[in-house]
Amino acid sequence: MRWSAGRYGSTEEARRPRGAHTVRGFETAWTAGWPTGRVRSVSDGPTSLAVIGDCGADDDQLAARLSSVRAGRWRELSRWPGSYLAIARNGAMLAVLGDLAGQHPVYWRSHGGTVWWATSALALAALDGAPVDPTALAAHLALAQPDVLGQRSLMRCVSRVAGGHLLLVDAEGVRTVPFEPAAYGSVDLPVAAATVRAALGEAVATRLDGRPVSADLAGLDSTTLACLAAQRGPVTAVTFADERLRDDDLPYATRTAAAVPGLAHHAVPGTANTVYYDGLDDLSRLPVTDAPNAYAVTASIKRAVLDTVAAHHPTPGLHLTGSAGDAVLSAPSSYLADLLREGQHRRAWSHALGHARLRHTSAWSVLGRARPASRTGPAGAWRQTAAELRGPVREWMPQASRPVAWTPLLATADWMSPDVRHQLAAALDTAADRMDDAPVRLAAWSDRQDLARLGTDTTGWRQIASAEYGIDLVAPYLDNEVIRACLAVPADQRGAPGRYKPLLTTAFTGTGVLPDFVLARTTKGGFNALAYAGLRENAPVLLDLLGPSSRLAAAGLVTEKPVARMLNRAAAGQPTAQGALHLAVAAEVWLRQLDTAAAWWEVNSRVAAG
Repeated sequence: MRWSAGRYGSTEEARRPRGAHTVRGFETAWTAGWPTGRVRSVSDGPTSLAVIGDCGADDDQLAARLSSVRAGRWRELSRWPGSYLAIARNGAMLAVLGDLAGQHPVYWRSHGGTVWWATSALALAALDGAPVDPTALAAHLALAQPDVLGQRSLMRCVSRVAGGHLLLVDAEGVRTVPFEPAAYGSVDLPVAAATVRAALGEAVATRLDGRPVSADLAGLDSTTLACLAAQRGPVTAVTFADERLRDDDLPYATRTAAAVPGLAHHAVPGTANTVYYDGLDDLSRLPVTDAPNAYAVTASIKRAVLDTVAAHHPTPGLHLTGSAGDAVLSAPSSYLADLLREGQHRRAWSHALGHARLRHTSAWSVLGRARPASRTGPAGAWRQTAAELRGPVREWMPQASRPVAWTPLLATADWMSPDVRHQLAAALDTAADRMDDAPVRLAAWSDRQDLARLGTDTTGWRQIASAEYGIDLVAPYLDNEVIRACLAVPADQRGAPGRYKPLLTTAFTGTGVLPDFVLARTTKGGFNALAYAGLRENAPVLLDLLGPSSRLAAAGLVTEKPVARMLNRAAAGQPTAQGALHLAVAAEVWLRQLDTAAAWWEVNSRVAAG
């Protein structure tokens, strides 16, 4: 796993990350697993700046930002194309900035009289064997919104830096400071389209360094990236085409490859094993990740795609994925709650009519789901959720049938023991009491939480690609500048019914990057068939994972009977809490893998000898 770490303050501690390299300009900052070409730094006297990851700035541009370090203009360090961690030092002050999507998260703790920071919570916990925080893991399972519990990480004694914040350490101590506004100013979609197009183009171009390039060629999001890359060189385009999916990804991909020079297309046929939950009887095949990894559940599908890429590339390269395109280019209908709160009733009604037609329901029903969230904020919503957790377990119904909520309570909450539910309720009450910068719009809050979750999941997928194939997985929609360009467009414009991905189609219409028939597409593939097939075929493995020997069960985070009932529903072909099962299985896999995690630290013999 690639990670970075450092410490602040005098100490006799001689540890550093195993196999680490010191970051030039920072005596007590290191990287582990990162290629030297993606760790760059500049210095001028007591001022230094380093970037780790895919950063589009050249050395002169980095040097020009040393003045930003001196002045504490932190956001300017996050404006280059790419996805990266920034470390800045000015005399006795240290700042560490992750990215907006959490692909480069920042954690910190005090240990041995000094402050340690890292992009891995597990690594910081390993300093003294700190265990998993069961209440934080309960929040992960029941709420799936990383910022709800603020600075609380999944590991005890380890704090996390929330999205849009940086870690600042100086003689006064350690604290987190916001560098990103809680919500962006409103930019109309036609105006923002050119900025989105430029940001995506730079995000792709920044990664192209002469290595072989491959890309998913499926929906509109991934097709856009593949076509952008093909403008600059050959691209091996792959489409997962399991016949059980019954979607139109393959016909569109075939037409696109025929129309766009530079795309060499390969279909990836499904097999009996390319289903959800395959291979979980042998967890040694999965890399240990820093947090529960959703792609552990779909690893066999991802391997089929990467097998095809590897077969056509004699040397490993980079692979472009459209992951998170949905999160930034469109928006769920929950934005209707914001329109109602702001008194835009006519616009809310018009949009509700459109969403109702898509869902074959009534506009009154759509607005009825949105109205409760329009009458409260996150703090009030968390107190309501806490009260719900203290009450009786709910009867299961699909999440889409429940009222819109700032922080939806997932079915996993109903599988927990009463004691865990009460502990989580207490944590929510505490979080509500401490909230002092509540977001105004539900859409802005939800966008940030979705991106943080997707960033963590994509990092797990990236580890599979890197560990098993040597391939670098690239997700341009998770880049800071792409996120900013897209989320500046109000949710009711990005997610308006009647047009599919209007932001992307407006950005690229008439540019010649994508064929017109791709921009006119209104369909999207889905994996439900493979999810249900995997639930049926791997039910015995899942029952074992989440049964009496389960780590989650031992902590009261799941109980056996409701999980068994849900798996039986799946076997019978009935609607199932797929997302909840997905979260629980990924968390169980992660907990079991912690037993086999390799050593994180080594003794720095040079320091020890000194």
